[in-house]
Amino acid sequence: MQQLCIKIITMQLETKALIQELLTLSHQSTKVVTQFKSLPLEDLNFRETENSWSVLQCLEHLNKYGEYYLPEIEKQILSNPIQSEAKPFQSGVLGNYFANLMQVKNGQVKKMKSPKDKAPSNSTLNTLTIDKFLKQQERLIQLLTDAQAIDLTKAKTPISLTKWIKLRLGDTLRFYVYHIDRHIIQAQKALKAKTSQIKCG
Repeated sequence: MQQLCIKIITMQLETKALIQELLTLSHQSTKVVTQFKSLPLEDLNFRETENSWSVLQCLEHLNKYGEYYLPEIEKQILSNPIQSEAKPFQSGVLGNYFANLMQVKNGQVKKMKSPKDKAPSNSTLNTLTIDKFLKQQERLIQLLTDAQAIDLTKAKTPISLTKWIKLRLGDTLRFYVYHIDRHIIQAQKALKAKTSQIKCG
């Protein structure tokens, strides 16, 4: 019988470096979306194809994730003891897999099917979607700052798909911020497609 070998991939990260990376990405996302506010609603609701998402649909999708993950992250930060000295974060097997799945590498975004409850609506959206996203970003940035004070390996959060699977908080933060980053890039591509259409027209 052929032996089945499974490669287990985890990694150890310095907490300060990890949080700094996530804060940098979060500030970048906030800056990009703030600039969206000055654009016409027609551009923000533009969809290149029937199956593609508009800028506002990308943000609505992120807002749905924020409604779940931000309270869960905050709950763990408040319920875990403050450390006198930050310990290195040890990523989990599943958490590292999910985080790497979300992370944009070399500008490449892997296409994935979104869960039905997190899919954006097909109706026309407005700038309230942007306002909600930016408020969630403010909360996220504060939570990332606060998270440096606790053990990101011991604290765990259930994932949105099922309460039975929990990820280490450090992996949840990586997954969540990387997920935002990939959809901001998707939103920028939707905007670029609209600009290209105007030029061709």
